[in-house]
Formats: sequence, C-alpha cells, structure tokens
Amino acid sequence: MTVSYWNGRVLSLAEWFLLPEDNSRHFELVNGVVVATAKPGWDHQRALVRLCAQLDRELPSELEGVPSVEVMIRDRAHATVRAPDVVVVPTSLLNNDPSHIHARDVVLAVEVLSPGTARTDRVTKFAEYAEAGIPNYWIIDTESPLSMSAYRLVDGEYELDAEDSAAMTLTTPAPLTIDLPALLASRRR
Repeated sequence: MTVSYWNGRVLSLAEWFLLPEDNSRHFELVNGVVVATAKPGWDHQRALVRLCAQLDRELPSELEGVPSVEVMIRDRAHATVRAPDVVVVPTSLLNNDPSHIHARDVVLAVEVLSPGTARTDRVTKFAEYAEAGIPNYWIIDTESPLSMSAYRLVDGEYELDAEDSAAMTLTTPAPLTIDLPALLASRRR
C-alpha cells in the first residue's frame, strides 16, 4: 500500500480488500478512508505477545485469541474495518481460514494503548465496538502503573466489569485469569 495508491480518497470495501500488503504502518479503514498510524513500540508488542500466550493457556478449546486481524465493523457504504490488537473468536471460525472477521463473530476485542492511538481506543473504538455488538472489550495501558479495564456490553453500552493493575480474574468471555505484571516483566531464564 502506497500513498499514491489510495491518496486519501474514499474506498469501497472491495477496493480495501484489493490493496497490497504493507507492513510499514498499521492501517485501518474508517468510514471508507484509509487511516495509517505508526507501528507500536516495544512495550506494546511485548504486552501483546504475552497476552496472546496467556489467552492461549486460559481460554477453553472452543475459543481462540488471535492478534491483529481485520474485523469488519461496518460493511455498508463508507465501511469501517478495524484491526484490534487481539480478538477472541470461536475456534471453528478460524478453522475456515477467513480473510477477515465480522464484528458479530468477535466475543472479545483488546486494544493495547499506544501514545498515538489512546484517544481512538478509549473513545472512538469504544463506541464502534459497542455499536457493532462486540460483547467484551479490554483496554490495556502499558504506562506505569500498568493497568487493564475490562468492559462488558449491557443493553448496547459498555459497562466497566473489572479494572486492576495486578492479576484479574474474569468470567467473560470465559473464566480466566490475566496476570498483568507478567505482560511487561523481564523474561526469566
């Protein structure tokens, strides 16, 4: 994907899916417009990898956590395609090797805050994911003190389910415990 290819114009969903792969930035489609942000930093990536490992150990076999997949939030005119840091979806869905996932299939979306995306994650995506019906949304802030806010969709709006900077025991999307300090701790040898 190069700037000259899309050059700020509104893209259809079909045009979005035809764009060539480009790993130089993080890309999303918002109301038909391609939005590019800088690649996340080390703490973000470390937390992301370790969260995926914890989810892999904790989730039941019928659910799976996957990083950075495209989720169709709105697929009509002026489509929105987001790429949450992690989504949890039914394993059966992934067995079909989808090119993208619809929001209706996501049971949990997770965003790890970055300086350039914190407002989007806390405000815009918070509203978009709720409107799309994603039942659980977690926001992880790697700034000291490391913390996580877990939200659950109730009557179309997110309500805070839990918030902590230590280990969090949650019941949705499945019973699990997330060790937050381990997301950034130095590796033990």
